[in-house]
Amino acid sequence: MKVKSLQIQAVKVPLDKPIPSGKMVIHSADALLITLRTNEHIGEGMVFTLNGVRLNLIREMILSLESLIIDRDIRMHGEFVAQIWRELVFLGQRGVGAIALSAIDSALWDLKAKHADQNVSQLLGVVKTTLPMYRSGSLRLSASIPELQNEAQVLVKEGFKAIKMSLGSKKIADDVARVKAVRQAIGNEIELMTDCNQQLTVSHAIRLGRQLEEFQLAWIEEPVIFNDHYGEAQIAAALDTPIASGENEFTALGMIEMMEKKSADILMPDLQRMGGPTELLKVAQLAQAANIAIAPHLFTQMSLPLAATMTNAIYVEFMPWFSPLYQEQLSLNSDGTVNVPTTPGWGFNFDQKAVQQFLY
Repeated sequence: MKVKSLQIQAVKVPLDKPIPSGKMVIHSADALLITLRTNEHIGEGMVFTLNGVRLNLIREMILSLESLIIDRDIRMHGEFVAQIWRELVFLGQRGVGAIALSAIDSALWDLKAKHADQNVSQLLGVVKTTLPMYRSGSLRLSASIPELQNEAQVLVKEGFKAIKMSLGSKKIADDVARVKAVRQAIGNEIELMTDCNQQLTVSHAIRLGRQLEEFQLAWIEEPVIFNDHYGEAQIAAALDTPIASGENEFTALGMIEMMEKKSADILMPDLQRMGGPTELLKVAQLAQAANIAIAPHLFTQMSLPLAATMTNAIYVEFMPWFSPLYQEQLSLNSDGTVNVPTTPGWGFNFDQKAVQQFLY
């Protein structure tokens, strides 16, 4: 049960149309697909960047860790993940090092579960067999109000019972008008989330949030720059609407700081910024002890089995960018939930025929 090889495939996945997000325009989601092999099974993981920025740097960082896992028994997974963390101390345990570890750790969990002939969720202990899923990546600031309403109605027709829209207009009245229009288009039975993409000040966010209370939002996400946890705490304390944040924080240390400052009602750990599933699971347990909800950021195919083991997981996020890379596709139930897979590993496997179309 020893790791025999590590393979990295770099892929560029063009978006159907460019997405303005904050201060950048996203044209492609470029990923590194990681495969670890034993004599019997393969384990798969993935990390990504937007528009391919510094993708090769991450690749080199992953390769620098290769010697720490080759010829190691996967039953010692925890020991050599701990060793990698120690190796990263000199350069820092956040940033590219954590992302590189995430790629390896994700593939190790897939590999270990396949050797056990269990889904990752079963290996850890399932507490939920279905989870609510919300659709993100649509309803952007660049859309007009009629376009927003039409797009929102299309998503609801596709079966989504929860959708997320972008905020961040210069005028509070404009954001209020956009939320009002989407709420009118989808009715009150559909959950509506909003994402400010770190574009507001504390005072702006509080004034906007108070005017949005009537629309019963599921949450307001990242209202201010991600590391202003004091500012987030001020906003969270001032509003009835929950504040969600954390996708840009690194490791459990970042999440502990957020919990200490009471920065968010809902934590959104990102698999690659956490440093992989092992660290993300620690965050979920810490949040559960503090009675804080979890809604993992992106990586649906891996976040779903992990969230199924968390009593405090309230949603998984679906962004369709990487769906073409997988053999198995996510399917909504009539109530807007998605079934937790039961097949070995993550329950989702890369489709190598499809991957070939996206290789650099």
